[in-house]
Amino acid sequence: MNGHSMISQKYMNGASATDGTTAKVGFAAKVGRAADTGPRRAARISASALLLALAGAQAVWSDITITLQDAAGKPIPGVSCTQNGGTPAVSDPTGKLTLSGITGIRAPRLPGAEPFSVSRIPLAPGEQAMVDVINVQGRRVLHRPVGLGERIEFSSYDKGLFFVKVTSRDFSSSARIANTGAGFGFEGVAGGTPASAAAASMAKTSGGAGESVTCSKSGFPSQIYSLVNGSSTVINFSKPNLVPLFDQATKLEPDVIVETPTAIITRFADRGRDRHAREDEFHIYDHYLGHYWMHRTAQIEIVDEVAKGGTEVKVNVTTQWKLESTNCRAFYRGIGTVAEYHSNNNMDRDPTDPLKYHTSFKQNPKENFRPLKIGDRMEMEVSQFLAGVPEGRANYYGTVVLYIIGQGGLVPWEPRGVFGDAKTEREDSYPVDVAAWEGGRVTLPTQTSNEPLYHFIQMAPNLAPQNGQIFVLGRRVHHTDFVTGDHDEPDNDKFAEMAGKSGPNFVNSSCNACHANNGRALPPAVGAVLNKYVVKVGDGNGNPHPQLGSVLQPRSAGGAAEGSVTLSGWTDVGGLRKPAYAFSGAASPTQFSARISPQLVGMGLLEAIPESAIQGLADPEDANGDGISGRMRIVSEYDKGLPHLGRFGWKAGKPTVLAQVAGAFNTDMGVTSSVYPEPDCGSAQTNCGAKGAEIDDVNLQHLVDYISLLGVSLRRGFKDPDVVKGEALFQSAGCASCHTPTLVTGPYHPKAELRNQTIHPYTDLLLHDMGPGLADNLPEGDASGAEWRTAPLWNIGYTEGVSEGEAYLHDGRARTLAEAIQWHGGEGAKAAANFKALSAGDAAAMIKFLKSL
Repeated sequence: MNGHSMISQKYMNGASATDGTTAKVGFAAKVGRAADTGPRRAARISASALLLALAGAQAVWSDITITLQDAAGKPIPGVSCTQNGGTPAVSDPTGKLTLSGITGIRAPRLPGAEPFSVSRIPLAPGEQAMVDVINVQGRRVLHRPVGLGERIEFSSYDKGLFFVKVTSRDFSSSARIANTGAGFGFEGVAGGTPASAAAASMAKTSGGAGESVTCSKSGFPSQIYSLVNGSSTVINFSKPNLVPLFDQATKLEPDVIVETPTAIITRFADRGRDRHAREDEFHIYDHYLGHYWMHRTAQIEIVDEVAKGGTEVKVNVTTQWKLESTNCRAFYRGIGTVAEYHSNNNMDRDPTDPLKYHTSFKQNPKENFRPLKIGDRMEMEVSQFLAGVPEGRANYYGTVVLYIIGQGGLVPWEPRGVFGDAKTEREDSYPVDVAAWEGGRVTLPTQTSNEPLYHFIQMAPNLAPQNGQIFVLGRRVHHTDFVTGDHDEPDNDKFAEMAGKSGPNFVNSSCNACHANNGRALPPAVGAVLNKYVVKVGDGNGNPHPQLGSVLQPRSAGGAAEGSVTLSGWTDVGGLRKPAYAFSGAASPTQFSARISPQLVGMGLLEAIPESAIQGLADPEDANGDGISGRMRIVSEYDKGLPHLGRFGWKAGKPTVLAQVAGAFNTDMGVTSSVYPEPDCGSAQTNCGAKGAEIDDVNLQHLVDYISLLGVSLRRGFKDPDVVKGEALFQSAGCASCHTPTLVTGPYHPKAELRNQTIHPYTDLLLHDMGPGLADNLPEGDASGAEWRTAPLWNIGYTEGVSEGEAYLHDGRARTLAEAIQWHGGEGAKAAANFKALSAGDAAAMIKFLKSL
């Protein structure tokens, strides 16, 4: 990067001329030198804008002319330019743009340090704003909270642009600062009214404090031009290397925890339950009753006025059906039954709305009915006893939740004591140590109903009120057979509009058929078909197979099927096993990749991780020499061709939960959508079905929200000495080099439940070469047969209970976690060797640690 070309190499790093139009940008300018660049520059923030003032920079500016044209000197179609501030760009009849009153940011030569201070931002006493400084490659240079008037410095010797974002509770703004490294530069911020799409050049303009311009081409990101004396360069209008999924422009759903001057308000959704949480003799708390999506969710609001010096905690409930009995229990006691509470309030009905109810609590009955105070544990259960419901049973209990007065938000809980033993606390609830919160506030409480199959089918505990009904509607889609329209659980109505949509070619007819209980699938018996696998197929270059498309679909709703694949046996490899497959049908692929169905929990949180966090973990050239060279997979077939980070699938082929779900509908179930409207079909194949969306966007989004908002189960036994020892061995063996334990989700995901959560997924979402032992012979995009995305490890210890057996790795070959580790080759070979060298006791401790996740 130099003063003559700020953009072409840095901002558009790696772009090729074939991706877009090459534009010549000529500069004719007389640029003055600064009398004094000044030792420091201050950036001050006001409520309306982020203003960057360059202290001491003095300059005299002259006229500047910019001409935009293609390589042949012709006007560039579809290009428009706007100025930073001043009058919007206007085109004249000749197609030239004349801009006036341009203002911009003067950037003197910088030594590498960028000091600035935060002032005049609306902050409450003690409140902080979050400041992010990001370079043009998306790497976060700075991420830290700041208080009013606090001064920060960040150092970077990179030349180019830095993006500064400031976010607080009710304020958000951004700007850019430029480090040209030589002389003066300008940079522009996109804005104003676009000029005519046919505009080709900008005529001479008169400068003021500074001049800048943003030019964009339809379908491409805006290009920011920095003007430097006597410079000229070539700008490539092409896509950047990576576009974040979410940013400050993303429309956000309302927060689930809100502070006001008089209360902390916690909002969440609930569903009807069969029995009570601690009734482990019945095993009917975590499952779903018939008609679960029909009138059986509720929106609950805890208004904690004690947190702000008040005297009561109010509970507001909105149901979908009128209640016969309005019961709200609070403050667990556990005498006689495990569902017995100190307070058993009948809520008051709103006289103007039969679906709204409310009650309040002012005393702590656990301690002689003293006034409530901050820190009190308030366990609560709101039951739904429906009045004259048209279908199904009327009496439903509610989810047991734990609220700590004064803190805001629900917390995962665990019971302490022994029920029936008066010398103990009779299974009273206490907050689980935050170290066990695998999914932040998406973490579920301890399961006390003894239903191991159902760990992965629960609502996120912090599910936003408006998403409760959406969640159960999405679950209905997940459990619907798209051939018959039937629900796969008893006492549930047919979803008639979904019938007949699978096919003509497909792998399975419902989501749950492959992802039973949302857990990992198990390999079939030898000789059986792979009905819970996706078998990717293609030619030697990774292109779709001419007769089969990109996935072998062994079932047909009419006509001849594409063929089938069975597990023909297992090959012994040094005590480990490797699957062998047999194909039948007219077209037997020689290049293929068999992939078993993975667990679904935590996907929404993985989507919410900022790209910058994953970029910070990537080391494609192994610059640190540790033998680990994880790289991001950038995919661009989704979202108008923009390049996004691949996050989902065994080879990180999909960037969002929506893309992953729509892709599975398309190839696994033969159901097209607005995301993927063309059926999976080879170039020489017929009977593939028509183009167009078969599932509508509403039901598709319901399913996406259901999967995104599944609760993550908590860690178990993390204080056990063997687990603590195993965790240390996991680190020292090098496993954490890829299986990154802790990440933080970003502030811009649309779903409030997923924002700003500290999570422990044990993945870096990067591709790693795992060696020839795990390789298949089918590349996927730029991912080779040996490259696999680091599989998340959270909740892996629940596999045996949820799936009723164990199977790991992409094809289910590993029968135990120890076998899965031993299969690691390539970048994982060193960690596998370290594990193999452990004593039997140490190896068992590491496995026990993994089972605790």
